Amino acid sequence: MPKSVFTKENLCWVILSVVLFGVLTLLMQAGIINSYYRITLFNICINIMLAVSLNLVIGICGQFSLGHAGFMCIGAYSAGVITKIIPNYGGLLLGILVGFAISAVAALIVSVPTLRLKGDYLAIATLGFAEIIRILVQNMTITNGAAGLSGIPALTTWPILIVGVIVAIAVCSNVMRSAPGRACLAIQDDEIAAEAMGINTTKYKVMAFVIGALIASLAGALFACSFYVIKPSQFTFNRSIDILVMVVFGGMGSMTSSVLAAIAIGLLNTILQNFTDLRMIIYGLALVIMMIFKPNGLLGKRELSFKRILARHEAGKEAS
Repeated sequence: MPKSVFTKENLCWVILSVVLFGVLTLLMQAGIINSYYRITLFNICINIMLAVSLNLVIGICGQFSLGHAGFMCIGAYSAGVITKIIPNYGGLLLGILVGFAISAVAALIVSVPTLRLKGDYLAIATLGFAEIIRILVQNMTITNGAAGLSGIPALTTWPILIVGVIVAIAVCSNVMRSAPGRACLAIQDDEIAAEAMGINTTKYKVMAFVIGALIASLAGALFACSFYVIKPSQFTFNRSIDILVMVVFGGMGSMTSSVLAAIAIGLLNTILQNFTDLRMIIYGLALVIMMIFKPNGLLGKRELSFKRILARHEAGKEAS
C-alpha cells in the first residue's frame, strides 16, 4: 500500500464521509427523514454517480456525449432481469457485473468510431446510440417490452448506495489526477496540440468514455433495485439532458461541483413538487438565471480541497 494513501487529506475525506453517513443514518432511524425524503435522498445519490461520470467525459476530456441514459438503461435492466431470477445480493452483484460487461463492450463499439467526431456530430452520434439501446430494450421479450419490469427486489440499501457514490467519486477523481487524466485535460484544451505532443487522443478519449459508461451502468443497477419498477420511458433523451444539466449547472471539470449540483437540483425538484403547473417554468427560469450570472456553474473548475485547508492551517500555526 503506497504511503501517499495514508495522508491527512485522505483521512479528512474518510472522516467527512463517515460523519455524513452516520448523521443521515441517524436521521432515517429517528424518522426525521421519512420514506418520501428517503426516496429523494436515493435519487440524489444516483444522480451524483451519473453526474460525476458524465463530467469525466465532458468536463475532463471535452467530449460532448448525450448517450449516458443508454448505459444507465443497460445497468438497470441487467440488474433487474438477474435479480428477479436470483433475488439476493449475489444476484445484485452478478447483475452489476453483467451490466459492466455489456456497457464496456457497447462503449467500445460506440466510442472507437464516434470519438473521432467532434462537437455536435459526436453529440448526435451518442444520442442515437442511447435511442438504439432504449428501442432494443423496448422490443425484447426478456425485458418485458414497453411494459418494463416490475417486482424487482429492493436490494439497494442505504449503505450499498453510499458505497456506490464513494466509489464513483473516488474513481473519477483519481482518474482526473492521474497521468491519463492529465492527458485528457490536454485533449480538452487543444486536441491538435495534444496529438502533436505525442498523446494518443483516441486511446484516452475511449478510456474516459468507457469508465463513464461503467459508472453510469452501476448507477442504473442501483436505481433498478431501489424503485422496484423500470420502464424504457425512464431512459429517454430527457434523462440524458437531465444528467447534462447537472454537469453544466455545477461546472464542467469539477467533481465537487457535480456533487453539489446533483444535491441542489434534487432538492429543487422536491420543493417544486407542490407547484406542479409551474414546476418546469420555475426550474427552467432558475437554470437561465444561473447561466446568466454564473455561466461557469456553481464552482466552475474549483474543487473542495482539504490539502489547501490543511496548508493554510499549518501556515497559520507557523506564523503564530
